[in-house]
Amino acid sequence: MAQLTPIRLIAGLGNPGSEYVRTRHNAGFRFVDALAAKTGGRFREEGKFKGEICRVRLAGEEVWLVKPLTFMNCSGECVAAVAGYYKIKPEEVLVVHDEMDLLPGCMRLKLGGGNAGHNGLKSVSAQFGTPNFWRLRLGIGHPRTLGLAQQVFDFVLSSPNAEQDAGLTECIEAALPTAALWAEGDMTKAQRAIAGYSAPKKPEAKDGKAADKPAAKLG
Repeated sequence: MAQLTPIRLIAGLGNPGSEYVRTRHNAGFRFVDALAAKTGGRFREEGKFKGEICRVRLAGEEVWLVKPLTFMNCSGECVAAVAGYYKIKPEEVLVVHDEMDLLPGCMRLKLGGGNAGHNGLKSVSAQFGTPNFWRLRLGIGHPRTLGLAQQVFDFVLSSPNAEQDAGLTECIEAALPTAALWAEGDMTKAQRAIAGYSAPKKPEAKDGKAADKPAAKLG
């Protein structure tokens, strides 16, 4: 049996400030805020880390939650500082972020990989010197995929519509219970638990059964 590597730090990516709270780019902040609320944790600002941190217990294990206050492009400064201070290895870190290659209502959990143009992930990878950390990718869609004329910059810094926001919220709520598995290091079980969200759900036919229309292929 392969040795498990527990997650000791969960970093949600986003931008600080009330004007960004409901924007697509703050999906990571929304997740760690929800996890802190669920576990009774409270964030506090730590200047030496350039972010807010919160200590919680998941599956009986101590886990740090982090929200960088450096703005998205410099997220790695905070994440790496916290990891270095508490002697946490990159493979013991899970970063939660918005993902344009997945539609709203979809998410995936993976170890390593590229950054797909995400500046927050680029920063974390650069600060760690490796892409070998876990990611929870919360789908927000791409403006072209969603039929929008917005530029990517404006798209990620704007709020989703009600339907898209409901999809993101559903993913966050479905992923929260898997955080205990992360703390235990059972990432395979965690991946299986959210596997139903890896692609768009098939539309239901009038008889209540799933229609035969195949789901769109995503990133």
